[in-house]
Amino acid sequence: MTSLAQNLEKLPGYLDRFRDNVLLNHIDGTAYPAEDGRSFANHSPVDNSFLGDIARSGASDVDQAAKAAKKAFPDWRDLDNTKRKKLLHKIADLIESRAEEIAFAECMDTGQALRFMSKAALRGAENFRYFADKAPMARDGKNLPSPTLMNVTTRVPLGPVGVITPWNTPFMLSTWKIAPALAAGCTVVHKPAEFSPITARLLIEIAEEAGLPPGVWNLVNGFGEEAGKALTEHPDIKAIAFVGESRTGSMIMAQGAPTLKRVHFELGGKNPVIVFDSADLDRALDAAIFMIYSLNGERCTSSSRLLVQESVAEKFEQKLVERVNNIRVGHPLDPDTEIGPLIHETHFDKVCSYFKIAESDGATIAAGGEALSGDGWYVRPTLFTKARNDMRIAQEEIFGPVLTTIPFSSEEEAIKIANDVAYGLTGYVWTQDLTQALRVSNSLEAGMIWVNSENVRHLPTPFGGVKASGIGRDGGDWSFEFYMEQKHIGFATGQHPIPRLGA
Repeated sequence: MTSLAQNLEKLPGYLDRFRDNVLLNHIDGTAYPAEDGRSFANHSPVDNSFLGDIARSGASDVDQAAKAAKKAFPDWRDLDNTKRKKLLHKIADLIESRAEEIAFAECMDTGQALRFMSKAALRGAENFRYFADKAPMARDGKNLPSPTLMNVTTRVPLGPVGVITPWNTPFMLSTWKIAPALAAGCTVVHKPAEFSPITARLLIEIAEEAGLPPGVWNLVNGFGEEAGKALTEHPDIKAIAFVGESRTGSMIMAQGAPTLKRVHFELGGKNPVIVFDSADLDRALDAAIFMIYSLNGERCTSSSRLLVQESVAEKFEQKLVERVNNIRVGHPLDPDTEIGPLIHETHFDKVCSYFKIAESDGATIAAGGEALSGDGWYVRPTLFTKARNDMRIAQEEIFGPVLTTIPFSSEEEAIKIANDVAYGLTGYVWTQDLTQALRVSNSLEAGMIWVNSENVRHLPTPFGGVKASGIGRDGGDWSFEFYMEQKHIGFATGQHPIPRLGA
């Protein structure tokens, strides 16, 4: 394993080209600055160092990208699916060949620790491989015979689609959205988050190196209220796939309504992990800690509310405090680092504001609860205890390395507390009682539930939430249902009677 010093020596070779040149849009196979020449500076959350200037796109840039996607759509739609499969596998190969470059760029752009980002490229490649293998079957349908007709169904690609991705794990989530869109036969306009734009550029370079035709995949950088809004309102864009905050999702839905856009939203969460007294407490402790403190707590599926049965709560919390205080905070490229800095000053201020909110609401700060001095946006891993579910720290998505614990006495109370939030993305249940696991998982208002496990994503399964956590599902055929239209064709099998009006 390389050291921090060795990793820092490699870094200039991966990032200097972004510092020396404006990171441009990529439209119809060509790099372009924003039409009006505007740009904005991108700084690393690690030490506030300058990473480069980024094109600040407006409506005219989005229009150019949407028209390129529209022009490229017929040929891409009609491409033989076996050729599409081969091309997507080639993208996966090239992603793997640049895995370290992608990981280093992601660490410096987002603040995520290398121990997690070292796998980002591999997960991205896995997404492309999975959907590459599904591409030849994307249009498969059903035979639904009736007495007079042979009814068949098929799926056809929707058209040009917009993909708006978040700043927390941008590379992996970009591949999670774009790979199925391309496999389905759609063309893409991608707008990455302005806080972490670098790996989006690497990804589209890889795609075109693999042989993706110009215009099939277009990249526009910029801010949500400018480039993002223009994309969601553009009449040539048939659907928007968005990952981000619930409030932004509702804005996108309103912006796309006049053009009747299809939307897929993967939004926020305030996810419960419920630990019953029959659980394997050591494994439950490991999973609860991992699911809130990994990825700096900046993950939609984080287990940010820990519900512990009263009979084991005191002992469980004692171990929890000790573990949280031992979590290593440091430079993302240090292999020993478990938590790096938060993404940006704006988000840092938001997360830190909850330390005072917790105290004013009457909760106890059992660990952390403070920022770290020096350059970069670092906070100590934080644990709130003696909380109630009506407190803001239990209701609002903090999206940082902050855990709130809430005791419960009975199964019924645990379910009530777990469901008493606006969100419904995931739930985690820890119990050795099988019938209890069945009852609780059936009663939780969440799109995904794991029993005696942390979040382990399996690509064929549906991924998504209910309530304020989203609309639609990713994964397997669920992705194709979003990026494709169902078509029914009925073939008459004989001379069935047809009513003769006016004969």
